[in-house]
Amino acid sequence: MSYLDNIRTFVRVYELGSMSAAGRDLRISPAVTSARISQLEDHLGVRLFQRTTRNLSATEQGEAFYSGACTVLDAVDEAEARVVDLTENPRGSLYVSAPLGMGRRLIAPHVPGFLAEYPEISVRLRLTDRTVDLTSEGLDLAFFLGQPEDSTLRIRKISDCRRVLCAAPSYVAERGMPETGHDLVRNRHECLNLRYPGAAEFQWRLETADGPQRFAVSGRHECDDGDVLTDWALAGQGVVMKPVFEVADHLNSGVLVPVATQTPPVPVQMACLYTHRRHQDPKTRLFMEFMIDRVGAAVRKAEARVSRA
Repeated sequence: MSYLDNIRTFVRVYELGSMSAAGRDLRISPAVTSARISQLEDHLGVRLFQRTTRNLSATEQGEAFYSGACTVLDAVDEAEARVVDLTENPRGSLYVSAPLGMGRRLIAPHVPGFLAEYPEISVRLRLTDRTVDLTSEGLDLAFFLGQPEDSTLRIRKISDCRRVLCAAPSYVAERGMPETGHDLVRNRHECLNLRYPGAAEFQWRLETADGPQRFAVSGRHECDDGDVLTDWALAGQGVVMKPVFEVADHLNSGVLVPVATQTPPVPVQMACLYTHRRHQDPKTRLFMEFMIDRVGAAVRKAEARVSRA
């Protein structure tokens, strides 16, 4: 049993908070999991976890060791990737998730090019605006807008995306032009909200003279599909918050106009999410690298077409 195996086991136990869960993830028995942790503790001469019949938690030494252990594993994975020819017949199915707008506009158009380059890989793309669980849903990679709730996932940032509050000219003509987020709330503007079961954000986070603030906007229109919200905005039904890349064409043509420009939305992070184990899969690494450059370039191009409000 190698020292590196023991470190990998420690990291998964720490991240999952359970010997049995880590064993299932690594496909080893609970006895082997426990033995690896014990060997590592013997080698280091410290206890890494406090164990009871109902609970397992990292000790102060375990907390300190985790950060260094991740650095070691990341370095090993990177070194292995450099000496393995990832383009040599990669094969198998790749399960990928992305938000609807991002997936339709930025990911899906490049999938045919990826498959043409790697003909023995199949891509299973799932588009949804809800939060996904990579482990339970069997995903290799998830594209993401925002900040992930699961701190155990690895993040590869693509870019920061500008967002915009916008509405149809017909809506502005009827309800007036809101200048700030305070106007949206005070005048009870019809705000089009992305909602789905388990959604955490029910407020709009906007930049103000006093820094970012959350505004409790309201409206009668809710949907779990961001493109439906855009359609409603185009129909003059209210104000929508969207990444600029999703509505760049509408803004350029004038069918949507920026509103509340004195308090623009806080930019949102666009990133790839994956588990530590998935990062070692050549298919995952290939797809991620293939998409990152293309997606980042597409976002920058779309934003460049829209003058900053």
